[in-house]
Amino acid sequence: MIDRTEDVFDAVRAWLARGERVALATVVSTWGSSPRPAGSQLAVCAGGDFVGSVSGGCVEGAVVREAREVIDSGRPRLLEFGVSNDQAWEVGLACGGTVRVYVEALEDEDIGGEVRGTGAVARARRA
Repeated sequence: MIDRTEDVFDAVRAWLARGERVALATVVSTWGSSPRPAGSQLAVCAGGDFVGSVSGGCVEGAVVREAREVIDSGRPRLLEFGVSNDQAWEVGLACGGTVRVYVEALEDEDIGGEVRGTGAVARARRA
């Protein structure tokens, strides 16, 4: 798994250069316990390969599935995953938490290979 942002975007550029369709998932907010902070990213290509991380475990798998659907539909999605404090305690965790992840399709619009998303996170990144 690649976790550094520049490595994630290097992989995205390579996928786009090969003509693959790509989605980017970005943690936009967290509350309580969360394995990754806001700003963490995971990129997914249509073939199912992915780099980066937004959470881990079953959440990461769900985000990859959702990202592939975003690639197919072209429509961004805001996902929310959470565990209450009571649920966390029942399985031996110290506390619960929530993570919100924005997933958007990416495209390579510039000759120079600058990655551009179609949604709010990518627009904010370019600002």
